[in-house]
Amino acid sequence: MAPSPSIRHPTSLLVIEAANALQPQNKDDLRHLDINMLVKSSIKRKIIVLTHMKITQASMLSPRQIDACKALGALLARLRLARKVKQSDAALRAGLSRNTAYRLEHGDPGLAIGQVLRYLEAISPGSTLVDLLSEQDPALLALAAREKSKRVRDLSAAERDELDF
Repeated sequence: MAPSPSIRHPTSLLVIEAANALQPQNKDDLRHLDINMLVKSSIKRKIIVLTHMKITQASMLSPRQIDACKALGALLARLRLARKVKQSDAALRAGLSRNTAYRLEHGDPGLAIGQVLRYLEAISPGSTLVDLLSEQDPALLALAAREKSKRVRDLSAAERDELDF
């Protein structure tokens, strides 16, 4: 029995091969034919389920790869904020929906690399992925400097008394 042409999922092909192995080889195996038919019918139902199974990219990645996707998304969001570009404007310039821009910035691994590059180009024209990952963009450096230089206020008398050893 050859696999049907409508089934293309590799797991489904393995299940079909297992079903073929259940075929009786001689007359002694005929007594098991009823059991084999029952197993085959349940295998056919599983084939239908397996061929219609949706697989997410996140389920196929290691935790380290998922963290890398989230870090890339966070860098894109940080660059966009540093350049003071609204998410909807960046998405429009990149030819993406705002939802896709949101997914990019949150590190969704199911998006195409072309979408990431178009979004980066929309935020920072002329920048490359290497520039983003090295965080050498002038806007990112300025944002880091602004975040670093926070004014420190003097402690109130109550706070000083609380810290007095």
